[in-house]
Amino acid sequence: MSDSINKRKAEHIELCLTDQVTGKAITTGMESVRFVHNALPEIDFNDVSLSQSFLGFERKTPFLISSMTGGAELAETINKNLAIAAEERGWTFALGSTRALVENKEYRPSFQIREYAPTVPIIANLGAVQLNYGFGVDKCQQIKEITDADVLVLHLNAIQEVIQTGGDTNFSNLLGKIETLVKKLDIPVGIKEVGWGIDGTVANQLRDVGVSFIDVAGAGGTSWSQVEKLRSQDKIKKEAAEAFVDWGIPTVESIVSVRDHVSDIPIIASGGMKTGLDAAKAIAIGADMVGFARSILRESTESVDKLLDLMETRELELQMAMFALGVRDINELKQTNRVIIS
Repeated sequence: MSDSINKRKAEHIELCLTDQVTGKAITTGMESVRFVHNALPEIDFNDVSLSQSFLGFERKTPFLISSMTGGAELAETINKNLAIAAEERGWTFALGSTRALVENKEYRPSFQIREYAPTVPIIANLGAVQLNYGFGVDKCQQIKEITDADVLVLHLNAIQEVIQTGGDTNFSNLLGKIETLVKKLDIPVGIKEVGWGIDGTVANQLRDVGVSFIDVAGAGGTSWSQVEKLRSQDKIKKEAAEAFVDWGIPTVESIVSVRDHVSDIPIIASGGMKTGLDAAKAIAIGADMVGFARSILRESTESVDKLLDLMETRELELQMAMFALGVRDINELKQTNRVIIS
């Protein structure tokens, strides 16, 4: 991996920790979703279960550590802490973009976390656009083997690539290449956005070529055009990026749109998820799993103990919401009629 990629990854981490990288007027839409409180839940709080099945993996929770980082020095610490915490709490773990580990062996350890998370489903991550830049089935298989991943997710980040210095912007004819990869790779392949959302029409296209799940990664959380604007030295691109500060499909709208069109594969809700109550809302309107990224990034740089406290809090918040609705498990939460979108 070139020094420039390492520098970019390190800058991404730093900016997400310290700078304004969210939209100005756009939100996830979670404020438009509310529950009708059930004053007589008729269940024991201790019977509320967060267990969930995902792609055949039985998990303690419906929570996912969304793709964040890899390929930089600090990333190794972050991913190790996340892996240890995921193993203890039963969260699923998605790595940051693994393009770097193919291009240079030096930072592979930042992606090799299986020893810390022996029972956790690991999701490797690659930009879908790389299928137009020399990454085919063989390199994806290599990524799987290096990371010991159980699943591969391809991320869609068109606007980010335009603003990013040296970005890869040839997104033509990707659907057919995704279909080929899905058919030939020996692990499930999913698709995720990076913060601008996926709509039902695109979800249909992806489902039809065989993808195993869709992570909507809606707008309202981190804006990667803002991140790249802060990194850029290009006056024109910096100004253009600002026009897209509130671009995207809010996470709530994205979940509803995808679920309206696609009923037979899992949906992951990510994009600005902050609390277990957000997770409850996302599941009640159509999601199967819920991903957290920047909202757990700072703790992941500090200590495993801080991560564990945060993760336990998110779990308790979800359990409390379920208890106050009178639902015992995730399947009942998906079926609740006590949710309103205004």
